[in-house]
Amino acid sequence: MIKKFFQTLFSELEVRRQDRQLVQGWVSGALALALAFIACVTILCFIAPNVFTLAQIRAVIHITYIRITLQVILIVAFLLACVSLILRQSKVLGLSAVVLVFLSLAFGGSNASALTTAKSPTYFAFDWFIINLTLTGLVFIPFERLFYRVDQSIYRFEWREDLLYFLISSVMVQGLSFLSFLPSREISALIDFSYIVHFISRQPVLLQLLEIMFLTDLVQYWFHRMMHRVPFLWNFHAIHHSAKAMDWLAASRMHVIEIIFLRAITVIPMQTLGFSHGAIYAYLIIVFLYSTYIHSNVSFDIEPLKPIIVTPRFHHWHHGMEKEAIDVNFAIHFPILDKLFGTYHMPKNRWPESYGIRKKIPSGFIKQFFYPLKKQK
Repeated sequence: MIKKFFQTLFSELEVRRQDRQLVQGWVSGALALALAFIACVTILCFIAPNVFTLAQIRAVIHITYIRITLQVILIVAFLLACVSLILRQSKVLGLSAVVLVFLSLAFGGSNASALTTAKSPTYFAFDWFIINLTLTGLVFIPFERLFYRVDQSIYRFEWREDLLYFLISSVMVQGLSFLSFLPSREISALIDFSYIVHFISRQPVLLQLLEIMFLTDLVQYWFHRMMHRVPFLWNFHAIHHSAKAMDWLAASRMHVIEIIFLRAITVIPMQTLGFSHGAIYAYLIIVFLYSTYIHSNVSFDIEPLKPIIVTPRFHHWHHGMEKEAIDVNFAIHFPILDKLFGTYHMPKNRWPESYGIRKKIPSGFIKQFFYPLKKQK
């Protein structure tokens, strides 16, 4: 019964755009469901803050404003759900949103309080997930609707898998990014980097940020290239390349092990060499947003900046299925690295025709998680 319900719900979300026009109420229902989902996760953060939130975020947010915003979200979600129930023949979107709204109210709504304040050694950053999803969604969904290159739905093929990757990377790996500061202490105890630390720590934060971006891009370029060449590493990276549609969510499709590798070769050295936490945090935010941007489904390219920074068309060629797109454009920020090492490819005014890889990758997060760990032919 539950499985059938979710199948019906996902089918309603994934209905073709032209079919949505036949019966009104789809937009209001989908938006109501999204808002109600955000409200539920926010209340979960209220109930167990030490388990589901980051201390760094708790220290800077104003809880009163969050409660007011949550109250508004619940009211708007309920009203939109009612509109959908009235206008749309299929009631699954509206009813699902109403159920989530009442579930949120049952746990206290905007007045929800902590059921436990005990500190937990393990935490899941659901607040970071909500911030990520809300801000990137508000920016990139309208951005892609206005300037799309491929006319595809927000709920395009395999959006559920990529949303789950988005959740996992926000809830767990962002927390691991902060925890990755810890090994640097052990490294510093074994090797004396005091001269380098003293030199870097005296630099302005902006200069440190630029140095981090260039140095990590240089390291990631060669690691990225190695992942395309070493079969064992490629099995992990192939998960990212298996995306057949490019948009702001596609950037999140990355195996957990690969993300840990990337954090290990970037965050730990940055911390060990004495870069300030402010510069490191700024870099983590920038690289997340920029990665989202270069994967996005947009039709334009910033031609004057093309030789200086990576653009969507540059990175889309890295994901292309054409023969000319194999093993090109490895840089994340600065395309000059590809020019220096002979992997630069930017055909004039052309984009790839299709995306993905020819080898069949299983669908679903769980199967994709275990895929690289199995013996491959």
